[in-house]
Amino acid sequence: MANVTVIGAQWGDEGKGKVVDWLASRADLVVRFQGGHNAGHTLVVGDQTYKLSLLPSGLVRGKMGIIGNGVVIDPEALLSEIDRVIGQGLKVSPETLRIAENAILILPLHGAIDRAREAARGEGKIGTTGRGIGPAYEDKVARRAIRVCDLAEPETLSFKLDELLLHHNTLLRGLGAPTFEKQALLDQLLALAPRILPYVEPVWERLDEARRAGKRILFEGAQAVMLDVDHGTYPFVTSSNTVAATAASGSGIGPSATGFVLGIAKAYCTRVGSGPFPSELFDDVGKLLGERGREFGTVTGRPRRCGWFDAAMVRQAVKVGGIQGIVMTKIDVLDGIPELKVCVGYRINGKKYTYLPAAMRAQAAAEPIYETFAGWSSSTKGARSYAELPAEAVKYIRRVEELIEAPVTLLSTGPERDDTIMMRDPFEG
Repeated sequence: MANVTVIGAQWGDEGKGKVVDWLASRADLVVRFQGGHNAGHTLVVGDQTYKLSLLPSGLVRGKMGIIGNGVVIDPEALLSEIDRVIGQGLKVSPETLRIAENAILILPLHGAIDRAREAARGEGKIGTTGRGIGPAYEDKVARRAIRVCDLAEPETLSFKLDELLLHHNTLLRGLGAPTFEKQALLDQLLALAPRILPYVEPVWERLDEARRAGKRILFEGAQAVMLDVDHGTYPFVTSSNTVAATAASGSGIGPSATGFVLGIAKAYCTRVGSGPFPSELFDDVGKLLGERGREFGTVTGRPRRCGWFDAAMVRQAVKVGGIQGIVMTKIDVLDGIPELKVCVGYRINGKKYTYLPAAMRAQAAAEPIYETFAGWSSSTKGARSYAELPAEAVKYIRRVEELIEAPVTLLSTGPERDDTIMMRDPFEG
């Protein structure tokens, strides 16, 4: 049996949480491998709604959850999330959750510098959540970051805080923002250590043992390919690599073990924050998609920008993300719309493109080239087989498969766990 890696194939918010939750019923371990608490997954289970930012979605299924070394962790946010879901009845303990000892910590100063820089950008702001994810990744690359394992060594914490504050307080003063005192940060971290450290281990060793034992591992990505720091719509991206290859480096396992790669894509398209969005709609249809799809950010609460499905962009994500099969979500949101459109390419300064170029001005100038489809009047909501779908919906899906050069292996027809049609079992490879 193969392992499975789940990543987003658009700009995030595609419904990865539901898909991972659905797949987790047949996995042994679920691993988060990148991102921070700027990403959010909403899982609807009966009358309970779980909103997860750092915790692996498999915990809702009672599966072992692992936070890999590629994740940046705000310890206060993590503990708050643990307390919240325990209050909803989930079991979260060192027996069900493990954290990589070499994962990077997000400190209050990271959020402060994030917000101060975003404010200084004015109209040129990137649209970050202001939670310190980017600055924490910067410290990781600059080799001055505090890691989870450092919580066990007060002397190391003290030394590293000196270097961190030398750097960040200088920047904060330059931006006219309040600075931080070392002792307050040190006391805060030392107070958190007894609650965090029981979860900590070299998770690469657990994953290697699981692989050797033939256990099924589900790797859970955050954000999406078009927010990848290398391959996305830079600079309007996240601060980590979101492609499937990161599942290996972000968890400490060989690339051959990441298994079958599922890309998640809505039947339309959404984006939160700033950046190019060629197929964005500003009319009543865009408003309708937002209302029906309840398009508000899980973490930020910000309304999502909505538009037609962008097949050219998803095809690009398939290629660079290593996607072998697509999960199309929210097909039911398109019910009753008489005419549908799919972006099949772009016109940029009079030239046609089948992909979105890397250059910032070219991306901003991209105009969509559309293919038009007849909509369907009957409902797809809750369908459990292709036979229950309207013929026009099947035609829409088949044409999308051709355009993105990847099969739709799973189809989500509603928010409930079992509102899912499976054409191919990803765990079968």
